[in-house]
Amino acid sequence: MTFDERPAPSGRRPGSWRRFSPILAGATVRDRLIACAGAAVGIALVGLAAAVLHGDGAQAPWIVAPIGASAVLLFAVPASPLAQPWPIVGGNALSALVGLAVVHVVDERTVAIGLAVALAIAAMSATRCLHPPGGAMAMSIALAGTGTASAGARFFLAPVALDAVALVLVGWAFHRLVSGHAYPHRPPPAAPRPTRDPAPTERVGFRAEDIDAVLADLGEAFDISRADLALLLRQVEARALTREHGDLTSGEIMSRDVLSVDRESDPAAARDLLLRSGVRLLPVTAGDGRVVGGVGLRELAAPGAVVGDLMVPPLTTTADRPAIALTAALTDGHRHAAMVVDDDDRLIGLVTQADLLAALARQPRG
Repeated sequence: MTFDERPAPSGRRPGSWRRFSPILAGATVRDRLIACAGAAVGIALVGLAAAVLHGDGAQAPWIVAPIGASAVLLFAVPASPLAQPWPIVGGNALSALVGLAVVHVVDERTVAIGLAVALAIAAMSATRCLHPPGGAMAMSIALAGTGTASAGARFFLAPVALDAVALVLVGWAFHRLVSGHAYPHRPPPAAPRPTRDPAPTERVGFRAEDIDAVLADLGEAFDISRADLALLLRQVEARALTREHGDLTSGEIMSRDVLSVDRESDPAAARDLLLRSGVRLLPVTAGDGRVVGGVGLRELAAPGAVVGDLMVPPLTTTADRPAIALTAALTDGHRHAAMVVDDDDRLIGLVTQADLLAALARQPRG
C-alpha cells in the first residue's frame, strides 16, 4: 500500500487526510522506513569518517548541516536527478566555493547570503549539478562570515567535499546491499538494435519530440529525468492496453502442438527441424520436461556441442495471464514467441507474434 492509497479515517473527509500524505508518486511505507534507516546509518558513518580524517576540534566542524539535506534526497528519492553522485558532490562543493568567494568580496551579510545562494544556483545549473542543499551550503557559509572564510580551501576540501564523497559512497553501498534501488540511478538500457530504426514499440504512440513539446508547453521543471519519464509513460500505455484487452488470456490463443528440443540435442538436428517446420523458435526442455531456454537460427549459427550451449533464457508466461501483457516483450525486435508453462514450468503451449496479432485483430473494441 502506498501512502496515497491509505483510506481516510472514520469521520474525516478524504481530502483533509490526503493533505498529510507524501506528494511523491510511488512513495511506500517500506521505502520511507528504509530511507530513515539509510539516513541514520549514512550520517553516522559520514560523521565518523570526517571526524577520523579531519578531526573534531572546535575551530573546524567535522560535518556540515547541509549534508543532512543531501541525505534526505539520497535515501528517500534515490532516482531523482538531484540525488545523483555528481549533484551531491559537485553541488555541495561548488556551492561552498561560491559562498567562500562571496564572503571574501561582500561585507554586508544580508547582501552576501542572497548573493551566495543566487550564484550557487547559477554555478550548479551551469555545471549540471543542481542540488537543493547546495543553496543551504552557500548560505550557511555566508552566515558564518569571516570565521568560515578564514579556513578557505581547507573548509572546501574538509569537511564539505569529504562529507559529500563519504555520503555518496555510503549511499551506493546501502542501496546496493539493502534498499534494492539501483544507485546511481539509470533507466533500464534499451535492447541493442541491429539497425538504426527505433524499436517497434517506439514507432507508435508518443515520440521523444512529443515529450519535449509538452514540457515546453507546461513551462515547468519536474524532478524526473527525461528517460525515466519516457519509460513511465510507456509502462502506463502498456497497463492501459492490458486493461482494455484483459479478458484475452494466453491460454486461449496459444498453439498447443509445440515443437521442442532437449537441451542435449545436436544443434544441427535442431537447425534442420527449424528449417523444415518454418517456425522461428524452438523451446528447449530439460530431461524432466521443464522449459530451460529457447533457440532460433540466430543462436544455432554459433558453434556449440549441444543445444544447451547455445540457448537463450526463455520468455515464459502462464495460461491464465492476459495475452496483451506479452505485447512489449514480443515487439522488442528480439523475441518472437513466449512459452506457456504450467505450475511445474513444463511446456503446454506457445504464443507467437502471429498468434497475438491475429487475436487482437479479431477482438472487438469495447
